[in-house]
Amino acid sequence: MNMVSRKAVNLAIKYLSEDPMKKLPKLFALAEALDRGHQRTADIRRIRGFLEDENNNWHIYAKRLSEEVDPRCLRKVMECFFVNSMLDGIPRSREIEQKYDINVPWVILLDPTSACNLSCVGCWAAEYGKNYNLSYEMLDSIIRQGKELGMHFYIFSGGEPLVRKKDILRLCRAHQDCYFFAFTNGTLVDDEFCQELRKLGNFALAFSIEGNREETDFRRGQGTYQKVIEAMDRMKAHKLFFGYSACYHRYNTENVVSDEFVDDMIARGCRYAWYFTYIPIGKSARTDLLVTPEQRAFMYKRIHEIRATKPLFAMDFWNDGQYAYGCIAGGKRYLHINAAGDVEPCAFIHYSNVNIHNVSLLEALKSPIFMAYRHRQPFNDNPLRPCPLLDNPEILVDMVKESGAKSTDMEAPEDVEELTAKTREAARKWAPVAEQLRPRPKSAQAAQAQVTQTTQAAQAAEQATQQTAEQAEAQPSTQPPTPPSA
Repeated sequence: MNMVSRKAVNLAIKYLSEDPMKKLPKLFALAEALDRGHQRTADIRRIRGFLEDENNNWHIYAKRLSEEVDPRCLRKVMECFFVNSMLDGIPRSREIEQKYDINVPWVILLDPTSACNLSCVGCWAAEYGKNYNLSYEMLDSIIRQGKELGMHFYIFSGGEPLVRKKDILRLCRAHQDCYFFAFTNGTLVDDEFCQELRKLGNFALAFSIEGNREETDFRRGQGTYQKVIEAMDRMKAHKLFFGYSACYHRYNTENVVSDEFVDDMIARGCRYAWYFTYIPIGKSARTDLLVTPEQRAFMYKRIHEIRATKPLFAMDFWNDGQYAYGCIAGGKRYLHINAAGDVEPCAFIHYSNVNIHNVSLLEALKSPIFMAYRHRQPFNDNPLRPCPLLDNPEILVDMVKESGAKSTDMEAPEDVEELTAKTREAARKWAPVAEQLRPRPKSAQAAQAQVTQTTQAAQAAEQATQQTAEQAEAQPSTQPPTPPSA
């Protein structure tokens, strides 16, 4: 990206970050004027229509962001996403992918520590204790290596990442060109921490919550729900950017997407929602928590409803495969580095060939297990069956065996055959349901017809505008211009 373009985008972001609702129409008009080939005109007008309709959920979303979130926090999100990642980072990553025939992810999921002050049912980290930590120096090195490969987004998990909040804040200060994010149980969020987040602007949180008080305390312990709510209220009071993360399982699926729950999260200041389905990781994992095919289908439809009607950006880690072209693991969009340093293709699948203490990040991406993922993706031609563990367990077995990857479970290493035995029945039952829900791609002919129609509509609009202007000049100034014929 040239310096002129970068400066122009940064100026636009700065302009928009202050009173954006008044300035958006001008920016959309400018974008449309610059789209001389009318390749994006239809999209620009559609988005503009959403944002200018006061009753549309995305207008409400944007308005609340502008009024309730600190401008510095919003500006940091936009700078990192549009400039550092989209315009600079992604082109760099694609170059490296082509050069080495590897996947280069968009984001890295890091576990600074295995320590946690809770012991949640079904969490693989619950038994790890406080034995493993990535030093500040190693975390800093990973981020520096990542930036060389084009990565500007980093997510912290664990354990409870805020056990290491001083080091995390230090990383945020050292890497202002990056954006950081953490999944947290919320119990360590105090006013002092919130003040630091507001000063930095480049760190956001997702609070883990399982529904109402009963469902949350069922997995996370008595009193946890109330602590999460108090942390959300504190974050909102400090005008911070945050959301929630919900693991849905057989006993809470309907509750975590109910109107009552979602509306309450929005009212408390949540701007986004991450939904994860329960995965039986670990030898003692409970398989009865796996969702039924009917529940998974319900979630697929319900998340789309939420996105269409609620002022909330909701994502489903498994059921949004159609937008990511299948599984995002293996460095395709992300990878995971645990607190012991093992570099894993996925946070939910604990097998690896390499440790970040012994190899560079680039070398890790070249390792056998990562190459196995690259060469086998997508794992299924149905994007609603993206996961190698939950949807295609036979493929996971093949990849682990052919790559020679070893279990990285810190307490009880689990053979891949033993792991996949817990998901094979769920995969078998989901397959016919997923086939019924499969998104049907448009034919090439239909897609071309749509492009032609969009171009013709844009040309007609341009001609109509010119005609209106000519008529206005020809008529007396006291008379309104004659509308162009349809």
